[in-house]
Amino acid sequence: MSLSTSSEFAPVSATTPASQRAPVSSSIGIPSIEAATVWEHIVPAGTHWSGALRRGLALRIVDLEGGANVSTVFYRHDAPLERYNMADTLKAQHTAHLTRGFVLYSDMGRVMASIVADTLGWHDPLAGVGDAALFAGKYGTARYQEHRNAMIRNGRDSLLIELGKHGLGVRDLVANVNFFSKVAVADDGALRFVPNHSAAGDSIDLRFEMNTLVALSTAPHPLDPNPVYAPRPVKLVAYRVYTPDERVPADDFCRNFRPENVRGFINTDMLYA
Repeated sequence: MSLSTSSEFAPVSATTPASQRAPVSSSIGIPSIEAATVWEHIVPAGTHWSGALRRGLALRIVDLEGGANVSTVFYRHDAPLERYNMADTLKAQHTAHLTRGFVLYSDMGRVMASIVADTLGWHDPLAGVGDAALFAGKYGTARYQEHRNAMIRNGRDSLLIELGKHGLGVRDLVANVNFFSKVAVADDGALRFVPNHSAAGDSIDLRFEMNTLVALSTAPHPLDPNPVYAPRPVKLVAYRVYTPDERVPADDFCRNFRPENVRGFINTDMLYA
């Protein structure tokens, strides 16, 4: 699936130098971002990371080995009481999974980030994150004192460690998105983890429409039936799409993917007008 430069990545203003914008591949719908890359980082298997992604930046997350899970939470960077709202994101876009075209809504009805590229087609926004009790029951205990970097880390505590670096705590932990994981919903409402969903090299690109604090963990998905603790590493690549004083055009794919998204982008643009 190809991406149109005019509708996918180009901002309304033309003030951004061409050398700083992400050119677009016409083959599989993933932009070629070498010229626009700002930074890269490897998040090792079973560890955690947090950082600010400013308006106009995009973040590519790459599954390096296959089978990754990236539990991720989102907050407005300068006012973290505004944060990702799972219920509004799903009901406003009439979906139970996330892929290209969908956006992530804050609890103020603004668009925090847009999924502008995705090789996988399904990411889980429903199943939450595993805690210490779940992981101990499934994998046993492996403490840092005995196992050093091979210790077992659960997703919930990992996210709380990262949030603590930014003055946030337990009461601020919101519903997360599990990138690279697929959970099917049965007719009776039961959630079923789909194994072997993501392959090595699969990726997803999030374009940030707000200044956003992102915290993530690469611990296994809470519904992963594998009895062996086997997290996977991912690569983060941040690249510039537009400058903070610009905005995405009226014909942007994500902006028009659902009627509600148009209103969400208008709310967001008003914040940065």
